[in-house]
Amino acid sequence: MDQKAPLHNTCEIGPLRKVLLHRPGRELENLMPDYLERLLFDDIPYLKLAQEEHDTFADTLRTFGVDVLYLTDLTAEAVTDDGVRRQFITDYLDEADIANARVRDMLTEYFSSLPAKQLVEQMEAGVRKSEVQHFEQTRLADLTAFGEEEYPFVVDPMPNLYFTRDPFAVVGRGVAIHKMHTKTRNRETLFGKYIFEHHPLYKNVPKWYDRGETSSLEGGDILVLSPEVLAVGISERTEEDSIDKFAQTLLSQSETFKKVLAINIPKTRALMHLDTVFTMVDVGVFTVHPAILRDLDVYVLELGKNSKVQIREEQGRLNDILRRHLNLDKVELIPCGGGNSIDAAREQWSDASNTLAIAPGEVVVYSRNYVTNRLLEEHGITIHCIPSSELSRGRGGPRCMSMPFVREDL
Repeated sequence: MDQKAPLHNTCEIGPLRKVLLHRPGRELENLMPDYLERLLFDDIPYLKLAQEEHDTFADTLRTFGVDVLYLTDLTAEAVTDDGVRRQFITDYLDEADIANARVRDMLTEYFSSLPAKQLVEQMEAGVRKSEVQHFEQTRLADLTAFGEEEYPFVVDPMPNLYFTRDPFAVVGRGVAIHKMHTKTRNRETLFGKYIFEHHPLYKNVPKWYDRGETSSLEGGDILVLSPEVLAVGISERTEEDSIDKFAQTLLSQSETFKKVLAINIPKTRALMHLDTVFTMVDVGVFTVHPAILRDLDVYVLELGKNSKVQIREEQGRLNDILRRHLNLDKVELIPCGGGNSIDAAREQWSDASNTLAIAPGEVVVYSRNYVTNRLLEEHGITIHCIPSSELSRGRGGPRCMSMPFVREDL
């Protein structure tokens, strides 16, 4: 591994050295029962406890020598230049659909007055109407011109930000900046755009996908199985066309990757991404949800002689597919909830299959998923449990909450 490379991620279980997180902020306090569906939440986490749980997660990683970066800090560091910052504010207002000139001018003035980190934090939290009505030029009629009169926000919050896995994905030495499936979450990718275009450490890394594409691709559907093989879920939130474009760029420009396995999974909220049903915990060992322990449709994408992606379809059981494409003698699949339909459904709801490997055979998990955690230990996996009574309300686990920047090769 090149120690100087700003990004390096060639396997899900390579020893973790640097990771990006987002500590939950005021955006969670802008969740309201009437608008949960709009913001893709099922419940409202208690911010103070969610932050404490998240701090435990970060400290657990630091204990093992992982350098923890934060999304807010990197974004703030990327917009220190005055011109970049002005464009950042303009792009943010465009993403928020602020068309009313009076409101747009008011928000521009407001955001421009804030120091860089406070600016990013305010963008993450959204803007309540009550926060800006002190501007003399702002009238209530202007604030409601683009939305419902009773709606309390000028700009929606971004409560999903603590799931840093999804807006972009580090693959090899490059990054895919995603087009998210929903408008609510697509705004999150703006932070990735500015980090990977303007941050002094990351602005020159290769780009495998761009947020300006027309079809959706989300990081929870991308699993780096080996330096040569990538798995991508065809899911509720990732489309076939985006996988084709991503694979074409990655396979033709990366140093090591040779094939992409596009795995068709059920299109449901509980199984929204590939990593909610399938994660790697050791060499040849995976956690799975029972829903994919059946014949699967898999599309193998490889470069043909003309350097264009060629696609062939395969069907089969997951263990056979993995063994064949990863050249393994044996594959172990550890079922969420022990395969029991009730335990599996309950623990899947709190992301028992969504583990974060910090080294081969060593993973971070939610303590509440005790049935699956016991099974992991019985299979020789070392687990590090973190509390999750509030974090789990967002429907994402330790892998969802983290984006590895640097892993050592196996």
